[in-house]
Amino acid sequence: MIGYVLLGTNDLEKSTKFYNGVLAELGGKPGMSSDRMQGWSNGQSPVMFAVCKPYDEKAATHGNGTMVSLAAPSREAVDKTHKKALSLGAKDEGAPGARGDGGFYGAYFRDPDGNKICVFKMG
Repeated sequence: MIGYVLLGTNDLEKSTKFYNGVLAELGGKPGMSSDRMQGWSNGQSPVMFAVCKPYDEKAATHGNGTMVSLAAPSREAVDKTHKKALSLGAKDEGAPGARGDGGFYGAYFRDPDGNKICVFKMG
């Protein structure tokens, strides 16, 4: 159902560098791009993740309660991706660990623009 997820950024170069590192941990590779946008995909799913300067040229802001979740192939990949994000300047929003009793294992961080990201593995 999801075709792509797009997050606003105020600094495309900084966001591109950040997500090049973070998404590489999940098999993401740079894809579609322009002078306003950079996208990534893993080559296995048709879903694209992208950052973009807002079309209206106003400041990009993050939503309170808005979160994008990225599926990981293993708990180790969750740990590695969270660590990589923090090393690239992300703010920790929740260390890797099991949440609830349904087999959910996740970690949370905020990117340089304040967008909340979850990396998770079910089971």
